[in-house]
Amino acid sequence: MIKYIIFDLDGTLVNSIYDLADSVNYVLRQNGYAEHPIDSYYYFVGNGTLKLIERALPENKRTANEIERVHSQFAERYSQNYLNKTVPYNGIKELLAELDRRKIKYAVASNKTDVFTQEIINDLFKNYQFDVIMGKREENPTKPDPKIIYDILEGKNLTINEILVVGDSSVDIETGHNAKLRAVGCLWGFRDKKELIESGADFIISHPIELIEIIDNIK
Repeated sequence: MIKYIIFDLDGTLVNSIYDLADSVNYVLRQNGYAEHPIDSYYYFVGNGTLKLIERALPENKRTANEIERVHSQFAERYSQNYLNKTVPYNGIKELLAELDRRKIKYAVASNKTDVFTQEIINDLFKNYQFDVIMGKREENPTKPDPKIIYDILEGKNLTINEILVVGDSSVDIETGHNAKLRAVGCLWGFRDKKELIESGADFIISHPIELIEIIDNIK
């Protein structure tokens, strides 16, 4: 029986691509660099915001110092604009309400900076009972390293067969598998079905409420 769900944030619970792209393009423009179309950002995101900035910069500008400098500008801009266009995906609130009704606990494990992860969840999901909300913390590695999963599950009396990891990219599937957990790929996010299949997703769903069917079928 499934007792605990660990969700990714960006591309899984919320569509944040427009605010991310707007903030990155703003700082690129301010520094005289070429901007990118929205479609490019679906593949720039997923490994944390430092990697996002690295991928967005021209190849000959991807030095550690320049990545850090532009990232600092991005963080300042994004902190003022992270909820301009970011919204929950259709069906997510209904899914969370059903999990609450069933008393199935759920958490967030994101490569987004922890402060933004906390604020987005607290702003957009005030009426839902997240057990743990955890984003990227300075001292921790990014997913697919499973440490964030271990931190979330620390002290909880759960077996690996009682937990599912849910995300939209190979990073999320690999994170789940690195923690020896089953992973569900969602098709409404930033990546496509081919990536989820190739990364070995145990299940693939096209609408949030389909997660309930998986839970019901796992005994």
